[in-house]
Formats: sequence, C-alpha cells, structure tokens
Amino acid sequence: MPRAAPVSESALPPDPVASATAIAEGATFRSFANCYLREVDAGRRVMHALDGGAIAPAIEWSAARSHLVLRAELIGWSACGPLRFGRIWAKAPDAAEWRPVEPVTAVLALAHELYGAAGAGDRATELDLVARLIDSCRAMARALGRCPAPCDDAPFIAAEQALAFGHFMHPAPKSRDGLSFWQEKVYAPEGGGRFQLAWFAVDRALIREESAANRPATALLADLLGDAAGSLGAGPAEILLPAHPLQAEALRLDPEVAARLAAGRIRALGPAGPAFTATSSVRTVYSAEQRLMLKFSLPVRITNSLRVSRRHELAAGVAMARLFRSAGIAADLPNFTVIHDIAFATVELGDRPESGFEVILRENPFTGGAEHGIAMVAALTAEPLPGERSRLAACVERAALRAGIHRDRAALAWFDAYLGVTLDPLVRLYDRHGIALEAHQQNTLVDISAGFPSRGFYRDNQGFYLSAERRGALCRLLPDLAAIDGLFFDDAEIARRFSYYLVVNQLFAVVSRMAADGLADEPALLARLGRRLEALASTLRGPGRSFVRLLLDSPVIAVKANLGLRARGVDELETRDGAGVYVTMPSPLYGAATRADPSRIADAFPGGARAIA
Repeated sequence: MPRAAPVSESALPPDPVASATAIAEGATFRSFANCYLREVDAGRRVMHALDGGAIAPAIEWSAARSHLVLRAELIGWSACGPLRFGRIWAKAPDAAEWRPVEPVTAVLALAHELYGAAGAGDRATELDLVARLIDSCRAMARALGRCPAPCDDAPFIAAEQALAFGHFMHPAPKSRDGLSFWQEKVYAPEGGGRFQLAWFAVDRALIREESAANRPATALLADLLGDAAGSLGAGPAEILLPAHPLQAEALRLDPEVAARLAAGRIRALGPAGPAFTATSSVRTVYSAEQRLMLKFSLPVRITNSLRVSRRHELAAGVAMARLFRSAGIAADLPNFTVIHDIAFATVELGDRPESGFEVILRENPFTGGAEHGIAMVAALTAEPLPGERSRLAACVERAALRAGIHRDRAALAWFDAYLGVTLDPLVRLYDRHGIALEAHQQNTLVDISAGFPSRGFYRDNQGFYLSAERRGALCRLLPDLAAIDGLFFDDAEIARRFSYYLVVNQLFAVVSRMAADGLADEPALLARLGRRLEALASTLRGPGRSFVRLLLDSPVIAVKANLGLRARGVDELETRDGAGVYVTMPSPLYGAATRADPSRIADAFPGGARAIA
C-alpha cells in the first residue's frame, strides 16, 4: 500500500509566483467540486489522454445545460476528506477534442447544471449562488499573502487569522455578503485589522442582561472602558453598551432604534475603549490584553447564514456555564476546556425577540502568555499555499525533532495525542452527562505549544445538544434549562449532528490532511481511529456507547449538505429541526475493504440529486 494517495506530476507544487487569482480559482473549484461529488453527482472515473501519450486519472461530469462535458484531473484521493484536482478540460458532447478551461468556468457550468437537474430553486437563487461563488473566490484572492502560516508557539490569534481558503467542504467558503472589500481589510480576520468598538448609552429600563459570573454583564462591559468610561458622559440612568462597528451602522438605520435615538433613550457615542481584532468567525472579537472576548450580531451573511445572536442562544450560553459549574463537569474533563459564554446584554425593543444590540461575553483563556501555541483544528488542516507545508505537517515535523524520533512515528503519536484531547473527552461528556457539542474544526482548538497536543478547547453557545433522555436529571441540576428553546434533542438526532461535526468535519479533516502531507497512510489512520473507538466503546455505559457503536457499525455517516443549503438559499440556522441540512455518505469507518481500496472512488460519494431535492 503506497503511503499517499495516487498523484500525477501536476500534484507537484506549482510555480510559487502563480497569481493569487489562479490559486483562488483552484481552491474555489476544489471546494465546490467536492460538495458536488458528495451531494449531487459522483461523476465517472476516467483516464484522460495528455499530450505526449501520457494519461491522467480524472473525474468526468455531464453539464448538459451548458452543452458541455467536463473533466477534472484527480491528483489526490481521500476516502474521508476532500479530493484534490489539477487541470480541467471541457468539450461539447459530440466533439472529440478536449480544451482546457478555467476552474471558475467549470464551477459555473456545474452550478447551472445543479439547478436544471435537481430543481434546486428558481433563477434568482441560482444568481445568488453564482454571486456568492464569485464573491468567495475574490475574497480568497485578496486574502492570499495576508495569511502566513503560524509556527507552533504563535499566539492564538495568528491561527484564527490564517485561513486563506475557508472551510474546504463549503461551496462558497469565503462568501461574506454585506462586507465590502474595504471593510474586510479591518473587520475580516485575514486582514488582521484592529478597531475600537462602537458604544451606545442606553436607558437602563431598556436593558436586559444575564450573567453566570459574579458580576452583571453590563458591569463587566464597563470594565473594558476603564478610565475612558467617564469621558463618554453616560448619565446615572444610562448603561454603556458596545456594538461591532458594522452592526452599529446597521442599528442606526433601524427605524425602531432611530426612534429611540430621536427620543434620547439611546445615544450613539462613537468608538471608544481598547482595540479588538476579528477571530475566524468574524463576529467574535479578541484582544490579548482583555479577559473577555465579545460576540456580536453582524449584518453580514457568512457562508450560509446571516449572523444573528438569537435570544435562546444567549440564554443557553449562560445556562450551560452555570450547569458546568454546578455539576462539576469540568472535573470530568482533565485535558479539555469548554470556553463558556458567561454573560450577555441586549436592548429590548417592544416585542422583537432580538434587537440587534445583543452582545455575548465569552471567557478568554488566551491572555497573559497563555495565548501561545493555541490553534484551531481548521488552521492545522487548512490547504497550504502552493509550495508550502500545511501547519499540521510543520507541527508534526517539529514534534519529531523535539522528541528525537522519526517523523512517521511522531505522526502516529501526534494523532493519538490529538484524539486524547478531542475525541475522548467529547464522547465521555456525552456519555456521562448527555451533553454533545457541535465540535467542528473551527470550534475546536488544541494546545500544541509542546509539539504534541496537550489540551483541547471548545467554544460556541450555538452548539449544545442535550439528550432528551437526560432532560429530567439535567433540569434538576439547573431548572432554567427547561425554559430554553432548542437545547434538548433525541439521541438519534444528536448522533446525526455529532457524527458530522465531530467525525466528518473534524476528525476526518485531520486524517485526510495527514495523508495528503505524506505523514501516514489514510487507511492506517482510519483503522487506528476505528480501534480507538472500539476501545472507547468498551468503557462507556450511556448514550456515548450507542453513538460510538453507530460510528463503527453503520455503513453510512451523516454529512452536511452545504451545497444544497446554499443552492436553495436556506439559512441553516433557521432550520431548527435539521430538515434538509444533512445527507449521508458511505462511512470510511465501516468495512476494512472500503478503507483499504482507493480505487473505489465512486463508493466514497452517494451522488444523486436526492441530496438537494
């Protein structure tokens, strides 16, 4: 069995001076084509004749609506992660000669085919998808050169701001509808800009807040201003409340806010206080000098969704912080930390569930020197720039040097240590307490300051899934949970979501990245993961055991239908029951033959328009 997936000569690092546009186009095709393969059409495996008599493996699709047949050279295969593509060709269905085409031209042809074949939506939604694809590609091109690969001991924010290409299994991973090119230089993470927050003085009677800390949310927010608070001139009946500068502009244009501004019940004070910078989510901001991160609503559609902090999410964050404290859950997770959203504050405007003023106060453990060597998994597994190594490869190689062992041995030791601080604690948390986390690769962080992963972290108040079977026990620990919408799910639904976020999105990304970098064989890593799951299952007694057995015994696994959602113009955050959000793919954890045979590429994707119908 060869160490890495089969590659052709075009898999060699391209010219390092290749244009940012060309690199961004290639990344756009890679992400879109992988979604298309999983959700729409698995294509046909063929061999393409090259000039000079050589041949190259390729995948062929029909794009009948555009009167084309497309072929994409396959230069890197994976059973669990993204395929990697080289050159792309097209021809008319009745023609003999293939001609090269640009990656985005191929993407647009596949997008057009998507709507005709599947009836995914009307012309308006097709044009919206095309706009988002182009916007994402252009944003990637602008980001290139701003995103140097951080080293092991780089600060937390360096990894947050290093994603040039975004999530590799989303058709438009860098799409940010509502953020202009000049604003992204300051407010997008890859721009690295620092900015002050916009502050408002609000009539105390309009404020709603909750806190799991020992002080109110508004008092903690006032601490951010320090001595500057006095210069803002807030009256004794007013509360100082920050907003993201982008949101502040949108708020001033809101008629109900404008009416209260005119009445003097809300006053816009302008920028003040310390400078913050964007994390990878854009709307959560960070400062190494502050003990809190802040998360805001934004008037921006990022990937699939308008980023709005919903009222039930605010309550869930505070409630979960209280639950973890009262139940002593942290003691069960010695090498894993949940970063809690400990408080929130907002303005109430009549019967509106959200006003747009929502601000979430998040713990910031990455300050005072503790910020070094912390990286989200998405930064470790990101596709490297042409001619460069991935951050994961660089990390493993440095760990091997520090430990004085061969790189192959270090890679397996690194993988085992990573599973110990991510997979094990997350599954045990679900098994013991009935709490599953939306632990995708952007929400999961690891401490790699010592080379090998030593601690895992989780963040996000939108990603708690509590077992309905444990509802009584959990509500006895914290009665507030019973009144919060969208926290409890049956275990079958949790298994579907947990399978995708923890396994497909996160663990498989690490496996495929290590294989693509030549650090270890993908089948060997999947087998190692399978054995880890078997050993874990033998120690579990609750819902975690059923979840792990499902991973091992089911021939399919849930995967998020990001292309289908985008094609239909669906905001996934509005689909509370998960309907239409997930499809299935054959599970690479099921069956040794499938794991070990890379020629069975068609089996790796379900294909078919059912995924988005």
